[in-house]
Amino acid sequence: MKALITGASSGLGREMAFALAERGCELVLCARREERLRELAAELPTVCHVIAADVSDEEECRLLYSAVRGDDLEIVINNAGFGLFGEFLDTDLDEELRMIDTNIRAVHILTKLAVQDFAKRGHGYILNVASSAGFLPGPLMATYYATKNYVLRLTQALREELRHRNSAVKVCALCPGPVDTEFNKVAGVRFALNGLDAKRVAREAVDGMFAGKTVIVPGLAMKAMTVARHFAPDSLLARITYHFQHKKGVK
Repeated sequence: MKALITGASSGLGREMAFALAERGCELVLCARREERLRELAAELPTVCHVIAADVSDEEECRLLYSAVRGDDLEIVINNAGFGLFGEFLDTDLDEELRMIDTNIRAVHILTKLAVQDFAKRGHGYILNVASSAGFLPGPLMATYYATKNYVLRLTQALREELRHRNSAVKVCALCPGPVDTEFNKVAGVRFALNGLDAKRVAREAVDGMFAGKTVIVPGLAMKAMTVARHFAPDSLLARITYHFQHKKGVK
């Protein structure tokens, strides 16, 4: 069984590589930082292939899938993504567009291409890394929250379409809260809440994917939040989110 992981050079992508390697999966590790990918490949107890690519570029994204597609590819994990903190009036437009290309367009392209192949074969797994942010409006990280909402809703809709086809292909979304990774450094924030251990989240994600879950929410606090949000209007959720976002200090 071969798995493609984007954003594999650090954080959740790296930890999911270890989780899949323990299950005997052959891995295709993709990220922009080739040196870090090769260092990771040397640590993993399985066959690894390294592809340095920037999935925010549509052509590179399509070339990546062309390079890995085949009957032995059974898992695609869309993990590459990043955030940006600040008021929408002030944040950099070009950086936001790169975020949209990474968090949305790349996920859309790889999900579309993979699910078309998987559906023809009648099996396969796609894990899209969304976020608990996908359940909420996100003042002070408006674009990031919106991208994760897209990933979550796309995944849920596709899952229902596959159900109506009686397809065995499994598509799921991982929706963690804060995780101890490089995310906060890239986004320019420090979390107001303690982050979950990346290894724990990765293992829960992989287990959930193979178990056929639609949405995976690690941690009791985030599970409680997803339930509680149903009892509050979006206007109140936006105010609450702003309050917690405001506690994040720009580094």
